[in-house]
Amino acid sequence: MSVIKFGTDGWRAIIAHDYTVANVERISEATAQWMLKKKMSKVVIGYDCRFGGKMFSEVATAVFGNYGIKVFLSPDFVSTPMVSLAVVQTGSDLGVVITASHNPPSYNGYKLKSSFGGPTIPSDIEEVEALIPETSITNLPSLAELREKGLLDYLDMEQMYLEHAKKNFDLDKIKSSGLKLAYDGMYGAGQNVIRKLFPDALLLHCDYNPSFLGQAPEPIEKNLKEIASIIAANDYNLGLANDGDADRIGLFDEDGNFVDSHHILLLLLYYMFEYKKMTGKVVITFSVTDKMKKLAEYYGLNCEVTKIGFKYIAEIMTKEDVLVGGEESGGLAVKGHIPERDGVWMGLLIMEFMAVTGKSIKQLIAEVYSKVGSFSFERDDHHITNALKDEVMRKCKAGEIHSIGTRPVIRTESIDGYKFYLTEDEWIMVRASGTEPVLRVYAQTPSPAQSRKLLDEAATSLMG
Repeated sequence: MSVIKFGTDGWRAIIAHDYTVANVERISEATAQWMLKKKMSKVVIGYDCRFGGKMFSEVATAVFGNYGIKVFLSPDFVSTPMVSLAVVQTGSDLGVVITASHNPPSYNGYKLKSSFGGPTIPSDIEEVEALIPETSITNLPSLAELREKGLLDYLDMEQMYLEHAKKNFDLDKIKSSGLKLAYDGMYGAGQNVIRKLFPDALLLHCDYNPSFLGQAPEPIEKNLKEIASIIAANDYNLGLANDGDADRIGLFDEDGNFVDSHHILLLLLYYMFEYKKMTGKVVITFSVTDKMKKLAEYYGLNCEVTKIGFKYIAEIMTKEDVLVGGEESGGLAVKGHIPERDGVWMGLLIMEFMAVTGKSIKQLIAEVYSKVGSFSFERDDHHITNALKDEVMRKCKAGEIHSIGTRPVIRTESIDGYKFYLTEDEWIMVRASGTEPVLRVYAQTPSPAQSRKLLDEAATSLMG
């Protein structure tokens, strides 16, 4: 049997290679044993649109039921935030999501969600990993047997989520505002809830297609050319996209320009503080723009920077009063909802902001710029050898990076990776992938052209 290890956000592996029924049984058995040690008795299980999702969720259900743990199982595909919300609303102890999020279609995965409705903390994950057995279980009970014993109930988590959204958003105001929405579901688990909330929206890739047409369902600009061109050529006010399990957001303005997560975070903070009159701490990961610090300071709010990974934000949200939290990769969360990334929820907030103000995304971003200044954020992923990746990181750690191109580094931060400041508003960040021969390099400057130039100079300075 293969070794099963959780990464930044769950265990992910290639279907029929390492992601097998036997391995799902093994990881479910470890999770069930861990739950019993913690005196836990109820689990929520859901799955997204990937190959085998229903089958793997039923395998997990049989294992938990075999240990006498009550299971609330989704009868159809659902988003990760729907499972997290269901954990909270049913008073369950844990959530399991069969999903590989934005990974390529050959993958599936296994995420654990805590009772508070967000990612399970790293120390608990380590305890589960330590319990994974060498072999899988045999002679598991059938789902019919579990139903007879009262250990299995089917739960419509999507309807639960819809009702929650209707209570928290002024959907009538959004619909009556005249906003025209184009939505790219990327064949993911957010497709049905958007169809039900906004039946007049233009819907792209909102069919059940677990192959995702061969493309990883990641809502980044290069994967969303079709919706961008449609918006640019037609009269739409905004475009929204979600990843495979709908916990990440992609956004477009009325001209079809991609709006990255840094700008979305700034819009959310602007709306939550100035219009919804809410306060709290701001929490961002190390790769997020420093403009968030600047806007938090402008509002008199504390801002904390964490390592990269939404789990660090979620843990703080369970202990402190957090207004807005987010990461560069599109995982965002706000006060008043579960401490969980939720791409649909963030889209609803942006739409409500537009409806309340009567302004476009471009106009709202211009207002944010008037407070913190304009900026551009770009990123390169360099696929290089592990030897070169390790050498670059060695030089960073040893303090050998004194300039980028001809420009001197004025200071360095190293919370998670290395951030080299050239001015207070311009920086290069370097971070190595922990699992692949990939070096990620990020740049913030006043304009896209300057960011591109700086990234090119950084590649030469760092890798020769």
